[in-house]
Amino acid sequence: MAEQQTILVPRISSFPGHEARARAIVRWLVQQGIVDERLSTCGGLGNRMAHAIGPGARRVVERPQLLPFDRPANGLEIVSKRCIYTPTRDFLEEAGCPECRQEIGEALFDSLEEWMPGRTDNFICPECGHEDDVNGFLFLQPCAFSNLGFVFNGWGAAGFRQSFLDEFAERLGHPVAQVHVDL
Repeated sequence: MAEQQTILVPRISSFPGHEARARAIVRWLVQQGIVDERLSTCGGLGNRMAHAIGPGARRVVERPQLLPFDRPANGLEIVSKRCIYTPTRDFLEEAGCPECRQEIGEALFDSLEEWMPGRTDNFICPECGHEDDVNGFLFLQPCAFSNLGFVFNGWGAAGFRQSFLDEFAERLGHPVAQVHVDL
């Protein structure tokens, strides 16, 4: 079975107070028994430290039998730096303007060279001049751009319930993108 990640990302480039909000989300997930409070080496990034999957995870997914309880990488990792979250395979880099509905993917993805170091959060449509946070544009495939991301290692096949995604977004105070990554 290939390793994969499901990443929940707020649709805002510069999430204010992102580290404090991440701690609040982790506290909520721990209280629900969805993840463990203590960090262990069950992650897939960097030093592999993550919050291991908890028994409450069964309540927030569509297919609990597919949760990765028996896999070494099964935890939740928090990314608190500016990052581009896209699928790793077959990502088309297609985007549209919400104002004029024109295809502007090439220009938008080229602009991420300015976005990544934090010189800007916004993109201006080259067709109509509409300006918004880069996350405000339309994408054919789920992706997001933010200084905050919640990486669930191995949870993708289980599929989050919509009610969980809605509550997650409500607690964050921003809509979220759900990005699937195959490693």
